[in-house]
Amino acid sequence: MTADTLYEELRPTAFAVAYRMLGTVGEAEDIVQEGMIRLHRALSGGEVIESPRAYLATVVTRLAIDHLRSAKARRETYVGEWLPEPLVAAAPEDDPARRAELSDSLSMAFLVVLESLSPEQRAAFLLREVFDYPYDEVARIVGKREDNVRQLVTRARRHVEERRPRFEASEEQRRRLAERFFAAARDGDVRALEELLAEDVELHGDGGGKVPALARPLSGRVRVAKTLAAWLKVGARLGIELRPTEVNGQPGAVLALGDGSLVSVMALDIADGRIRAIRSVVNPDKIDHIGPVADYREALRSLRSR
Repeated sequence: MTADTLYEELRPTAFAVAYRMLGTVGEAEDIVQEGMIRLHRALSGGEVIESPRAYLATVVTRLAIDHLRSAKARRETYVGEWLPEPLVAAAPEDDPARRAELSDSLSMAFLVVLESLSPEQRAAFLLREVFDYPYDEVARIVGKREDNVRQLVTRARRHVEERRPRFEASEEQRRRLAERFFAAARDGDVRALEELLAEDVELHGDGGGKVPALARPLSGRVRVAKTLAAWLKVGARLGIELRPTEVNGQPGAVLALGDGSLVSVMALDIADGRIRAIRSVVNPDKIDHIGPVADYREALRSLRSR
């Protein structure tokens, strides 16, 4: 196997770990790139590395832990609600059971839950519970004794299970319900929207202070349906198109102007035949990795001046 082939084989798993650790695309890519550079230097320098996969996992995980520690202050002063950067049409291509498992661990709802863990808990939990690393290897990666790692995982598992989002078991059921939801949204049918929402549905928005967004989450079927209808009414006047897609392994949509420039990315949590939560990321800094971003403020000003 050539070096380039090895690196390309290792990169997806390294990114999968880094993204779940950080919830950000660009920072995860930077950390993976740094890990690849260190691996290349080690191999080029004649260092004996029995498992390049384990070496890269160690470097990426430790860099991510350090990054989370330094990012804590920034997260605490973030304007409005913080949501992860979305991955569009991203889901693991594996056997169906593993795909479902990893898709759930990729969801925005799950990543938000992980935010409440310490960096070490987050790393130990992900490596053990999501990526199936044995405890002794997790201990070596995070630089702690195995008994300490078992405690970290146990505490993290208990915390996550208390808050872990539920998802519809059938991918087909998720898809069909999402199609009905987006059809009702396009039609501005508030009653149809209400019928698809759970009684305690939550609506989340992340504008990061850059563009208008919810100051705090909204809850309740009626409030959320009316808010969505109002948003989409304004969107229709702006010429915004709603394009269903897969977001972080769950049903979602990209909202874009006619020229293709992005306005927001929306992800749905679906369980028990209803939509339990809607998360909309409109912060331009969090969606520009997907494509060109619209000047939403300018579009709104233009609309008001008509």
